[in-house]
Amino acid sequence: MVRILAVWGLTRTVLLLCVLQVLTAPGPDVTSDVWVIYQGWYEVLRTGTFPLDDVTWQYPPAAALAVLSPALLPFLGYGTAFFVLAFLADALVIGLLLYAGRRPGRSLRGAWVWVVGVALLGPTVYARYDLMVTAVAVAALLAGARHPRAMGALAGFGALLKVWPVLLLVGTPRGRATRRSWGAAACTALGLALAFLVTMPGALAFLTFQRDRGTEVESLGALVFHVARHFGWNGQVQLNYGSVEFIGPYVPLVSTVAQALSVAACCWLLVWRLRARVWSAGTVADAAFVAVLLFTVTSRVISPQYMVWLVGIAAVCLAFRKSRMVLPARLVLAATFVTFLEFPVWFSHVVASDPLGIALLFVRNGLLVAAALLACRSLWRRTVSEPREHGPEPAGVSRAQRADTYATAP
Repeated sequence: MVRILAVWGLTRTVLLLCVLQVLTAPGPDVTSDVWVIYQGWYEVLRTGTFPLDDVTWQYPPAAALAVLSPALLPFLGYGTAFFVLAFLADALVIGLLLYAGRRPGRSLRGAWVWVVGVALLGPTVYARYDLMVTAVAVAALLAGARHPRAMGALAGFGALLKVWPVLLLVGTPRGRATRRSWGAAACTALGLALAFLVTMPGALAFLTFQRDRGTEVESLGALVFHVARHFGWNGQVQLNYGSVEFIGPYVPLVSTVAQALSVAACCWLLVWRLRARVWSAGTVADAAFVAVLLFTVTSRVISPQYMVWLVGIAAVCLAFRKSRMVLPARLVLAATFVTFLEFPVWFSHVVASDPLGIALLFVRNGLLVAAALLACRSLWRRTVSEPREHGPEPAGVSRAQRADTYATAP
């Protein structure tokens, strides 16, 4: 544990020095989103309304809490306060993983995954509010084993921060645990959404802005256009809806295919849930990891900060000693380092679609696809195939009863 804390402290000091511009990281300045975009939203949100005229506001209403959070440290400038709060969220996650890793049947591997993964992503991780959302997700998954209502409430709150934490509920055991966690999530999300709708105009404006997104240059689908540019495709790359996207012929088609793949991923998860026979203590985290991997890979946008979601959930998976997500987690860590290379280090090559930029995206996205497929296979085998091969449930124990042993506490 001492070594984990020592490495965490050293790497996080470097990250803080980078975002505070004491040290200069390679590539473009990753802190401009905080100093310019977030601070601009902060000034609008303080007036009691959402940024209704800003198409870059594409987040659920509770994201306002993250943007306004630097007000908790009024003695610091906006950006500095934001970076300090990101650091504290990071500290919370490592604390939770260290605590969980010392319990019976658990491991400190999860803490190592978090320490290494965040460091590999570089200073971008402290310059986006995704780290705060991931802290909520990690807390939800670690709470889920004994407190399904707490997990549901945290997942519901996370969904109002950035939508994806709703995927944490995919793997809750059928029966009482699902009713409690899903019910708590729905009540929390609906209650918060209603509070924002009543008190702040424009709480749902983000839905329209998200609908008009295109294909971002780092996504899996974007590889089609990176290659096509070398064969005469006459589209272009430009800043659109807050990200660098491809604009031109066939872009809407590729975006539609990406959305169709996300629907297919949802269908696979539904089939898995209906056919799963046995839940272990780590199944909820494993299923969440698979779900977030699938929806990240099929997304029209794979921004660098998305990797912190995967690192956080992979860390929770490996906090369980018997987890079979070791190889997918390692692939995610490798993809995280390649992500740092493609943004910010060589992002100009990505935008230019030159051989280096294309190679980086092929490697990063290829690693993510491989991780997703391996994670799906591992989850299916652990919960569907192998239990069937081992025969029926022991006499007197129903599937529902076995599922509820995962989370029997109220």
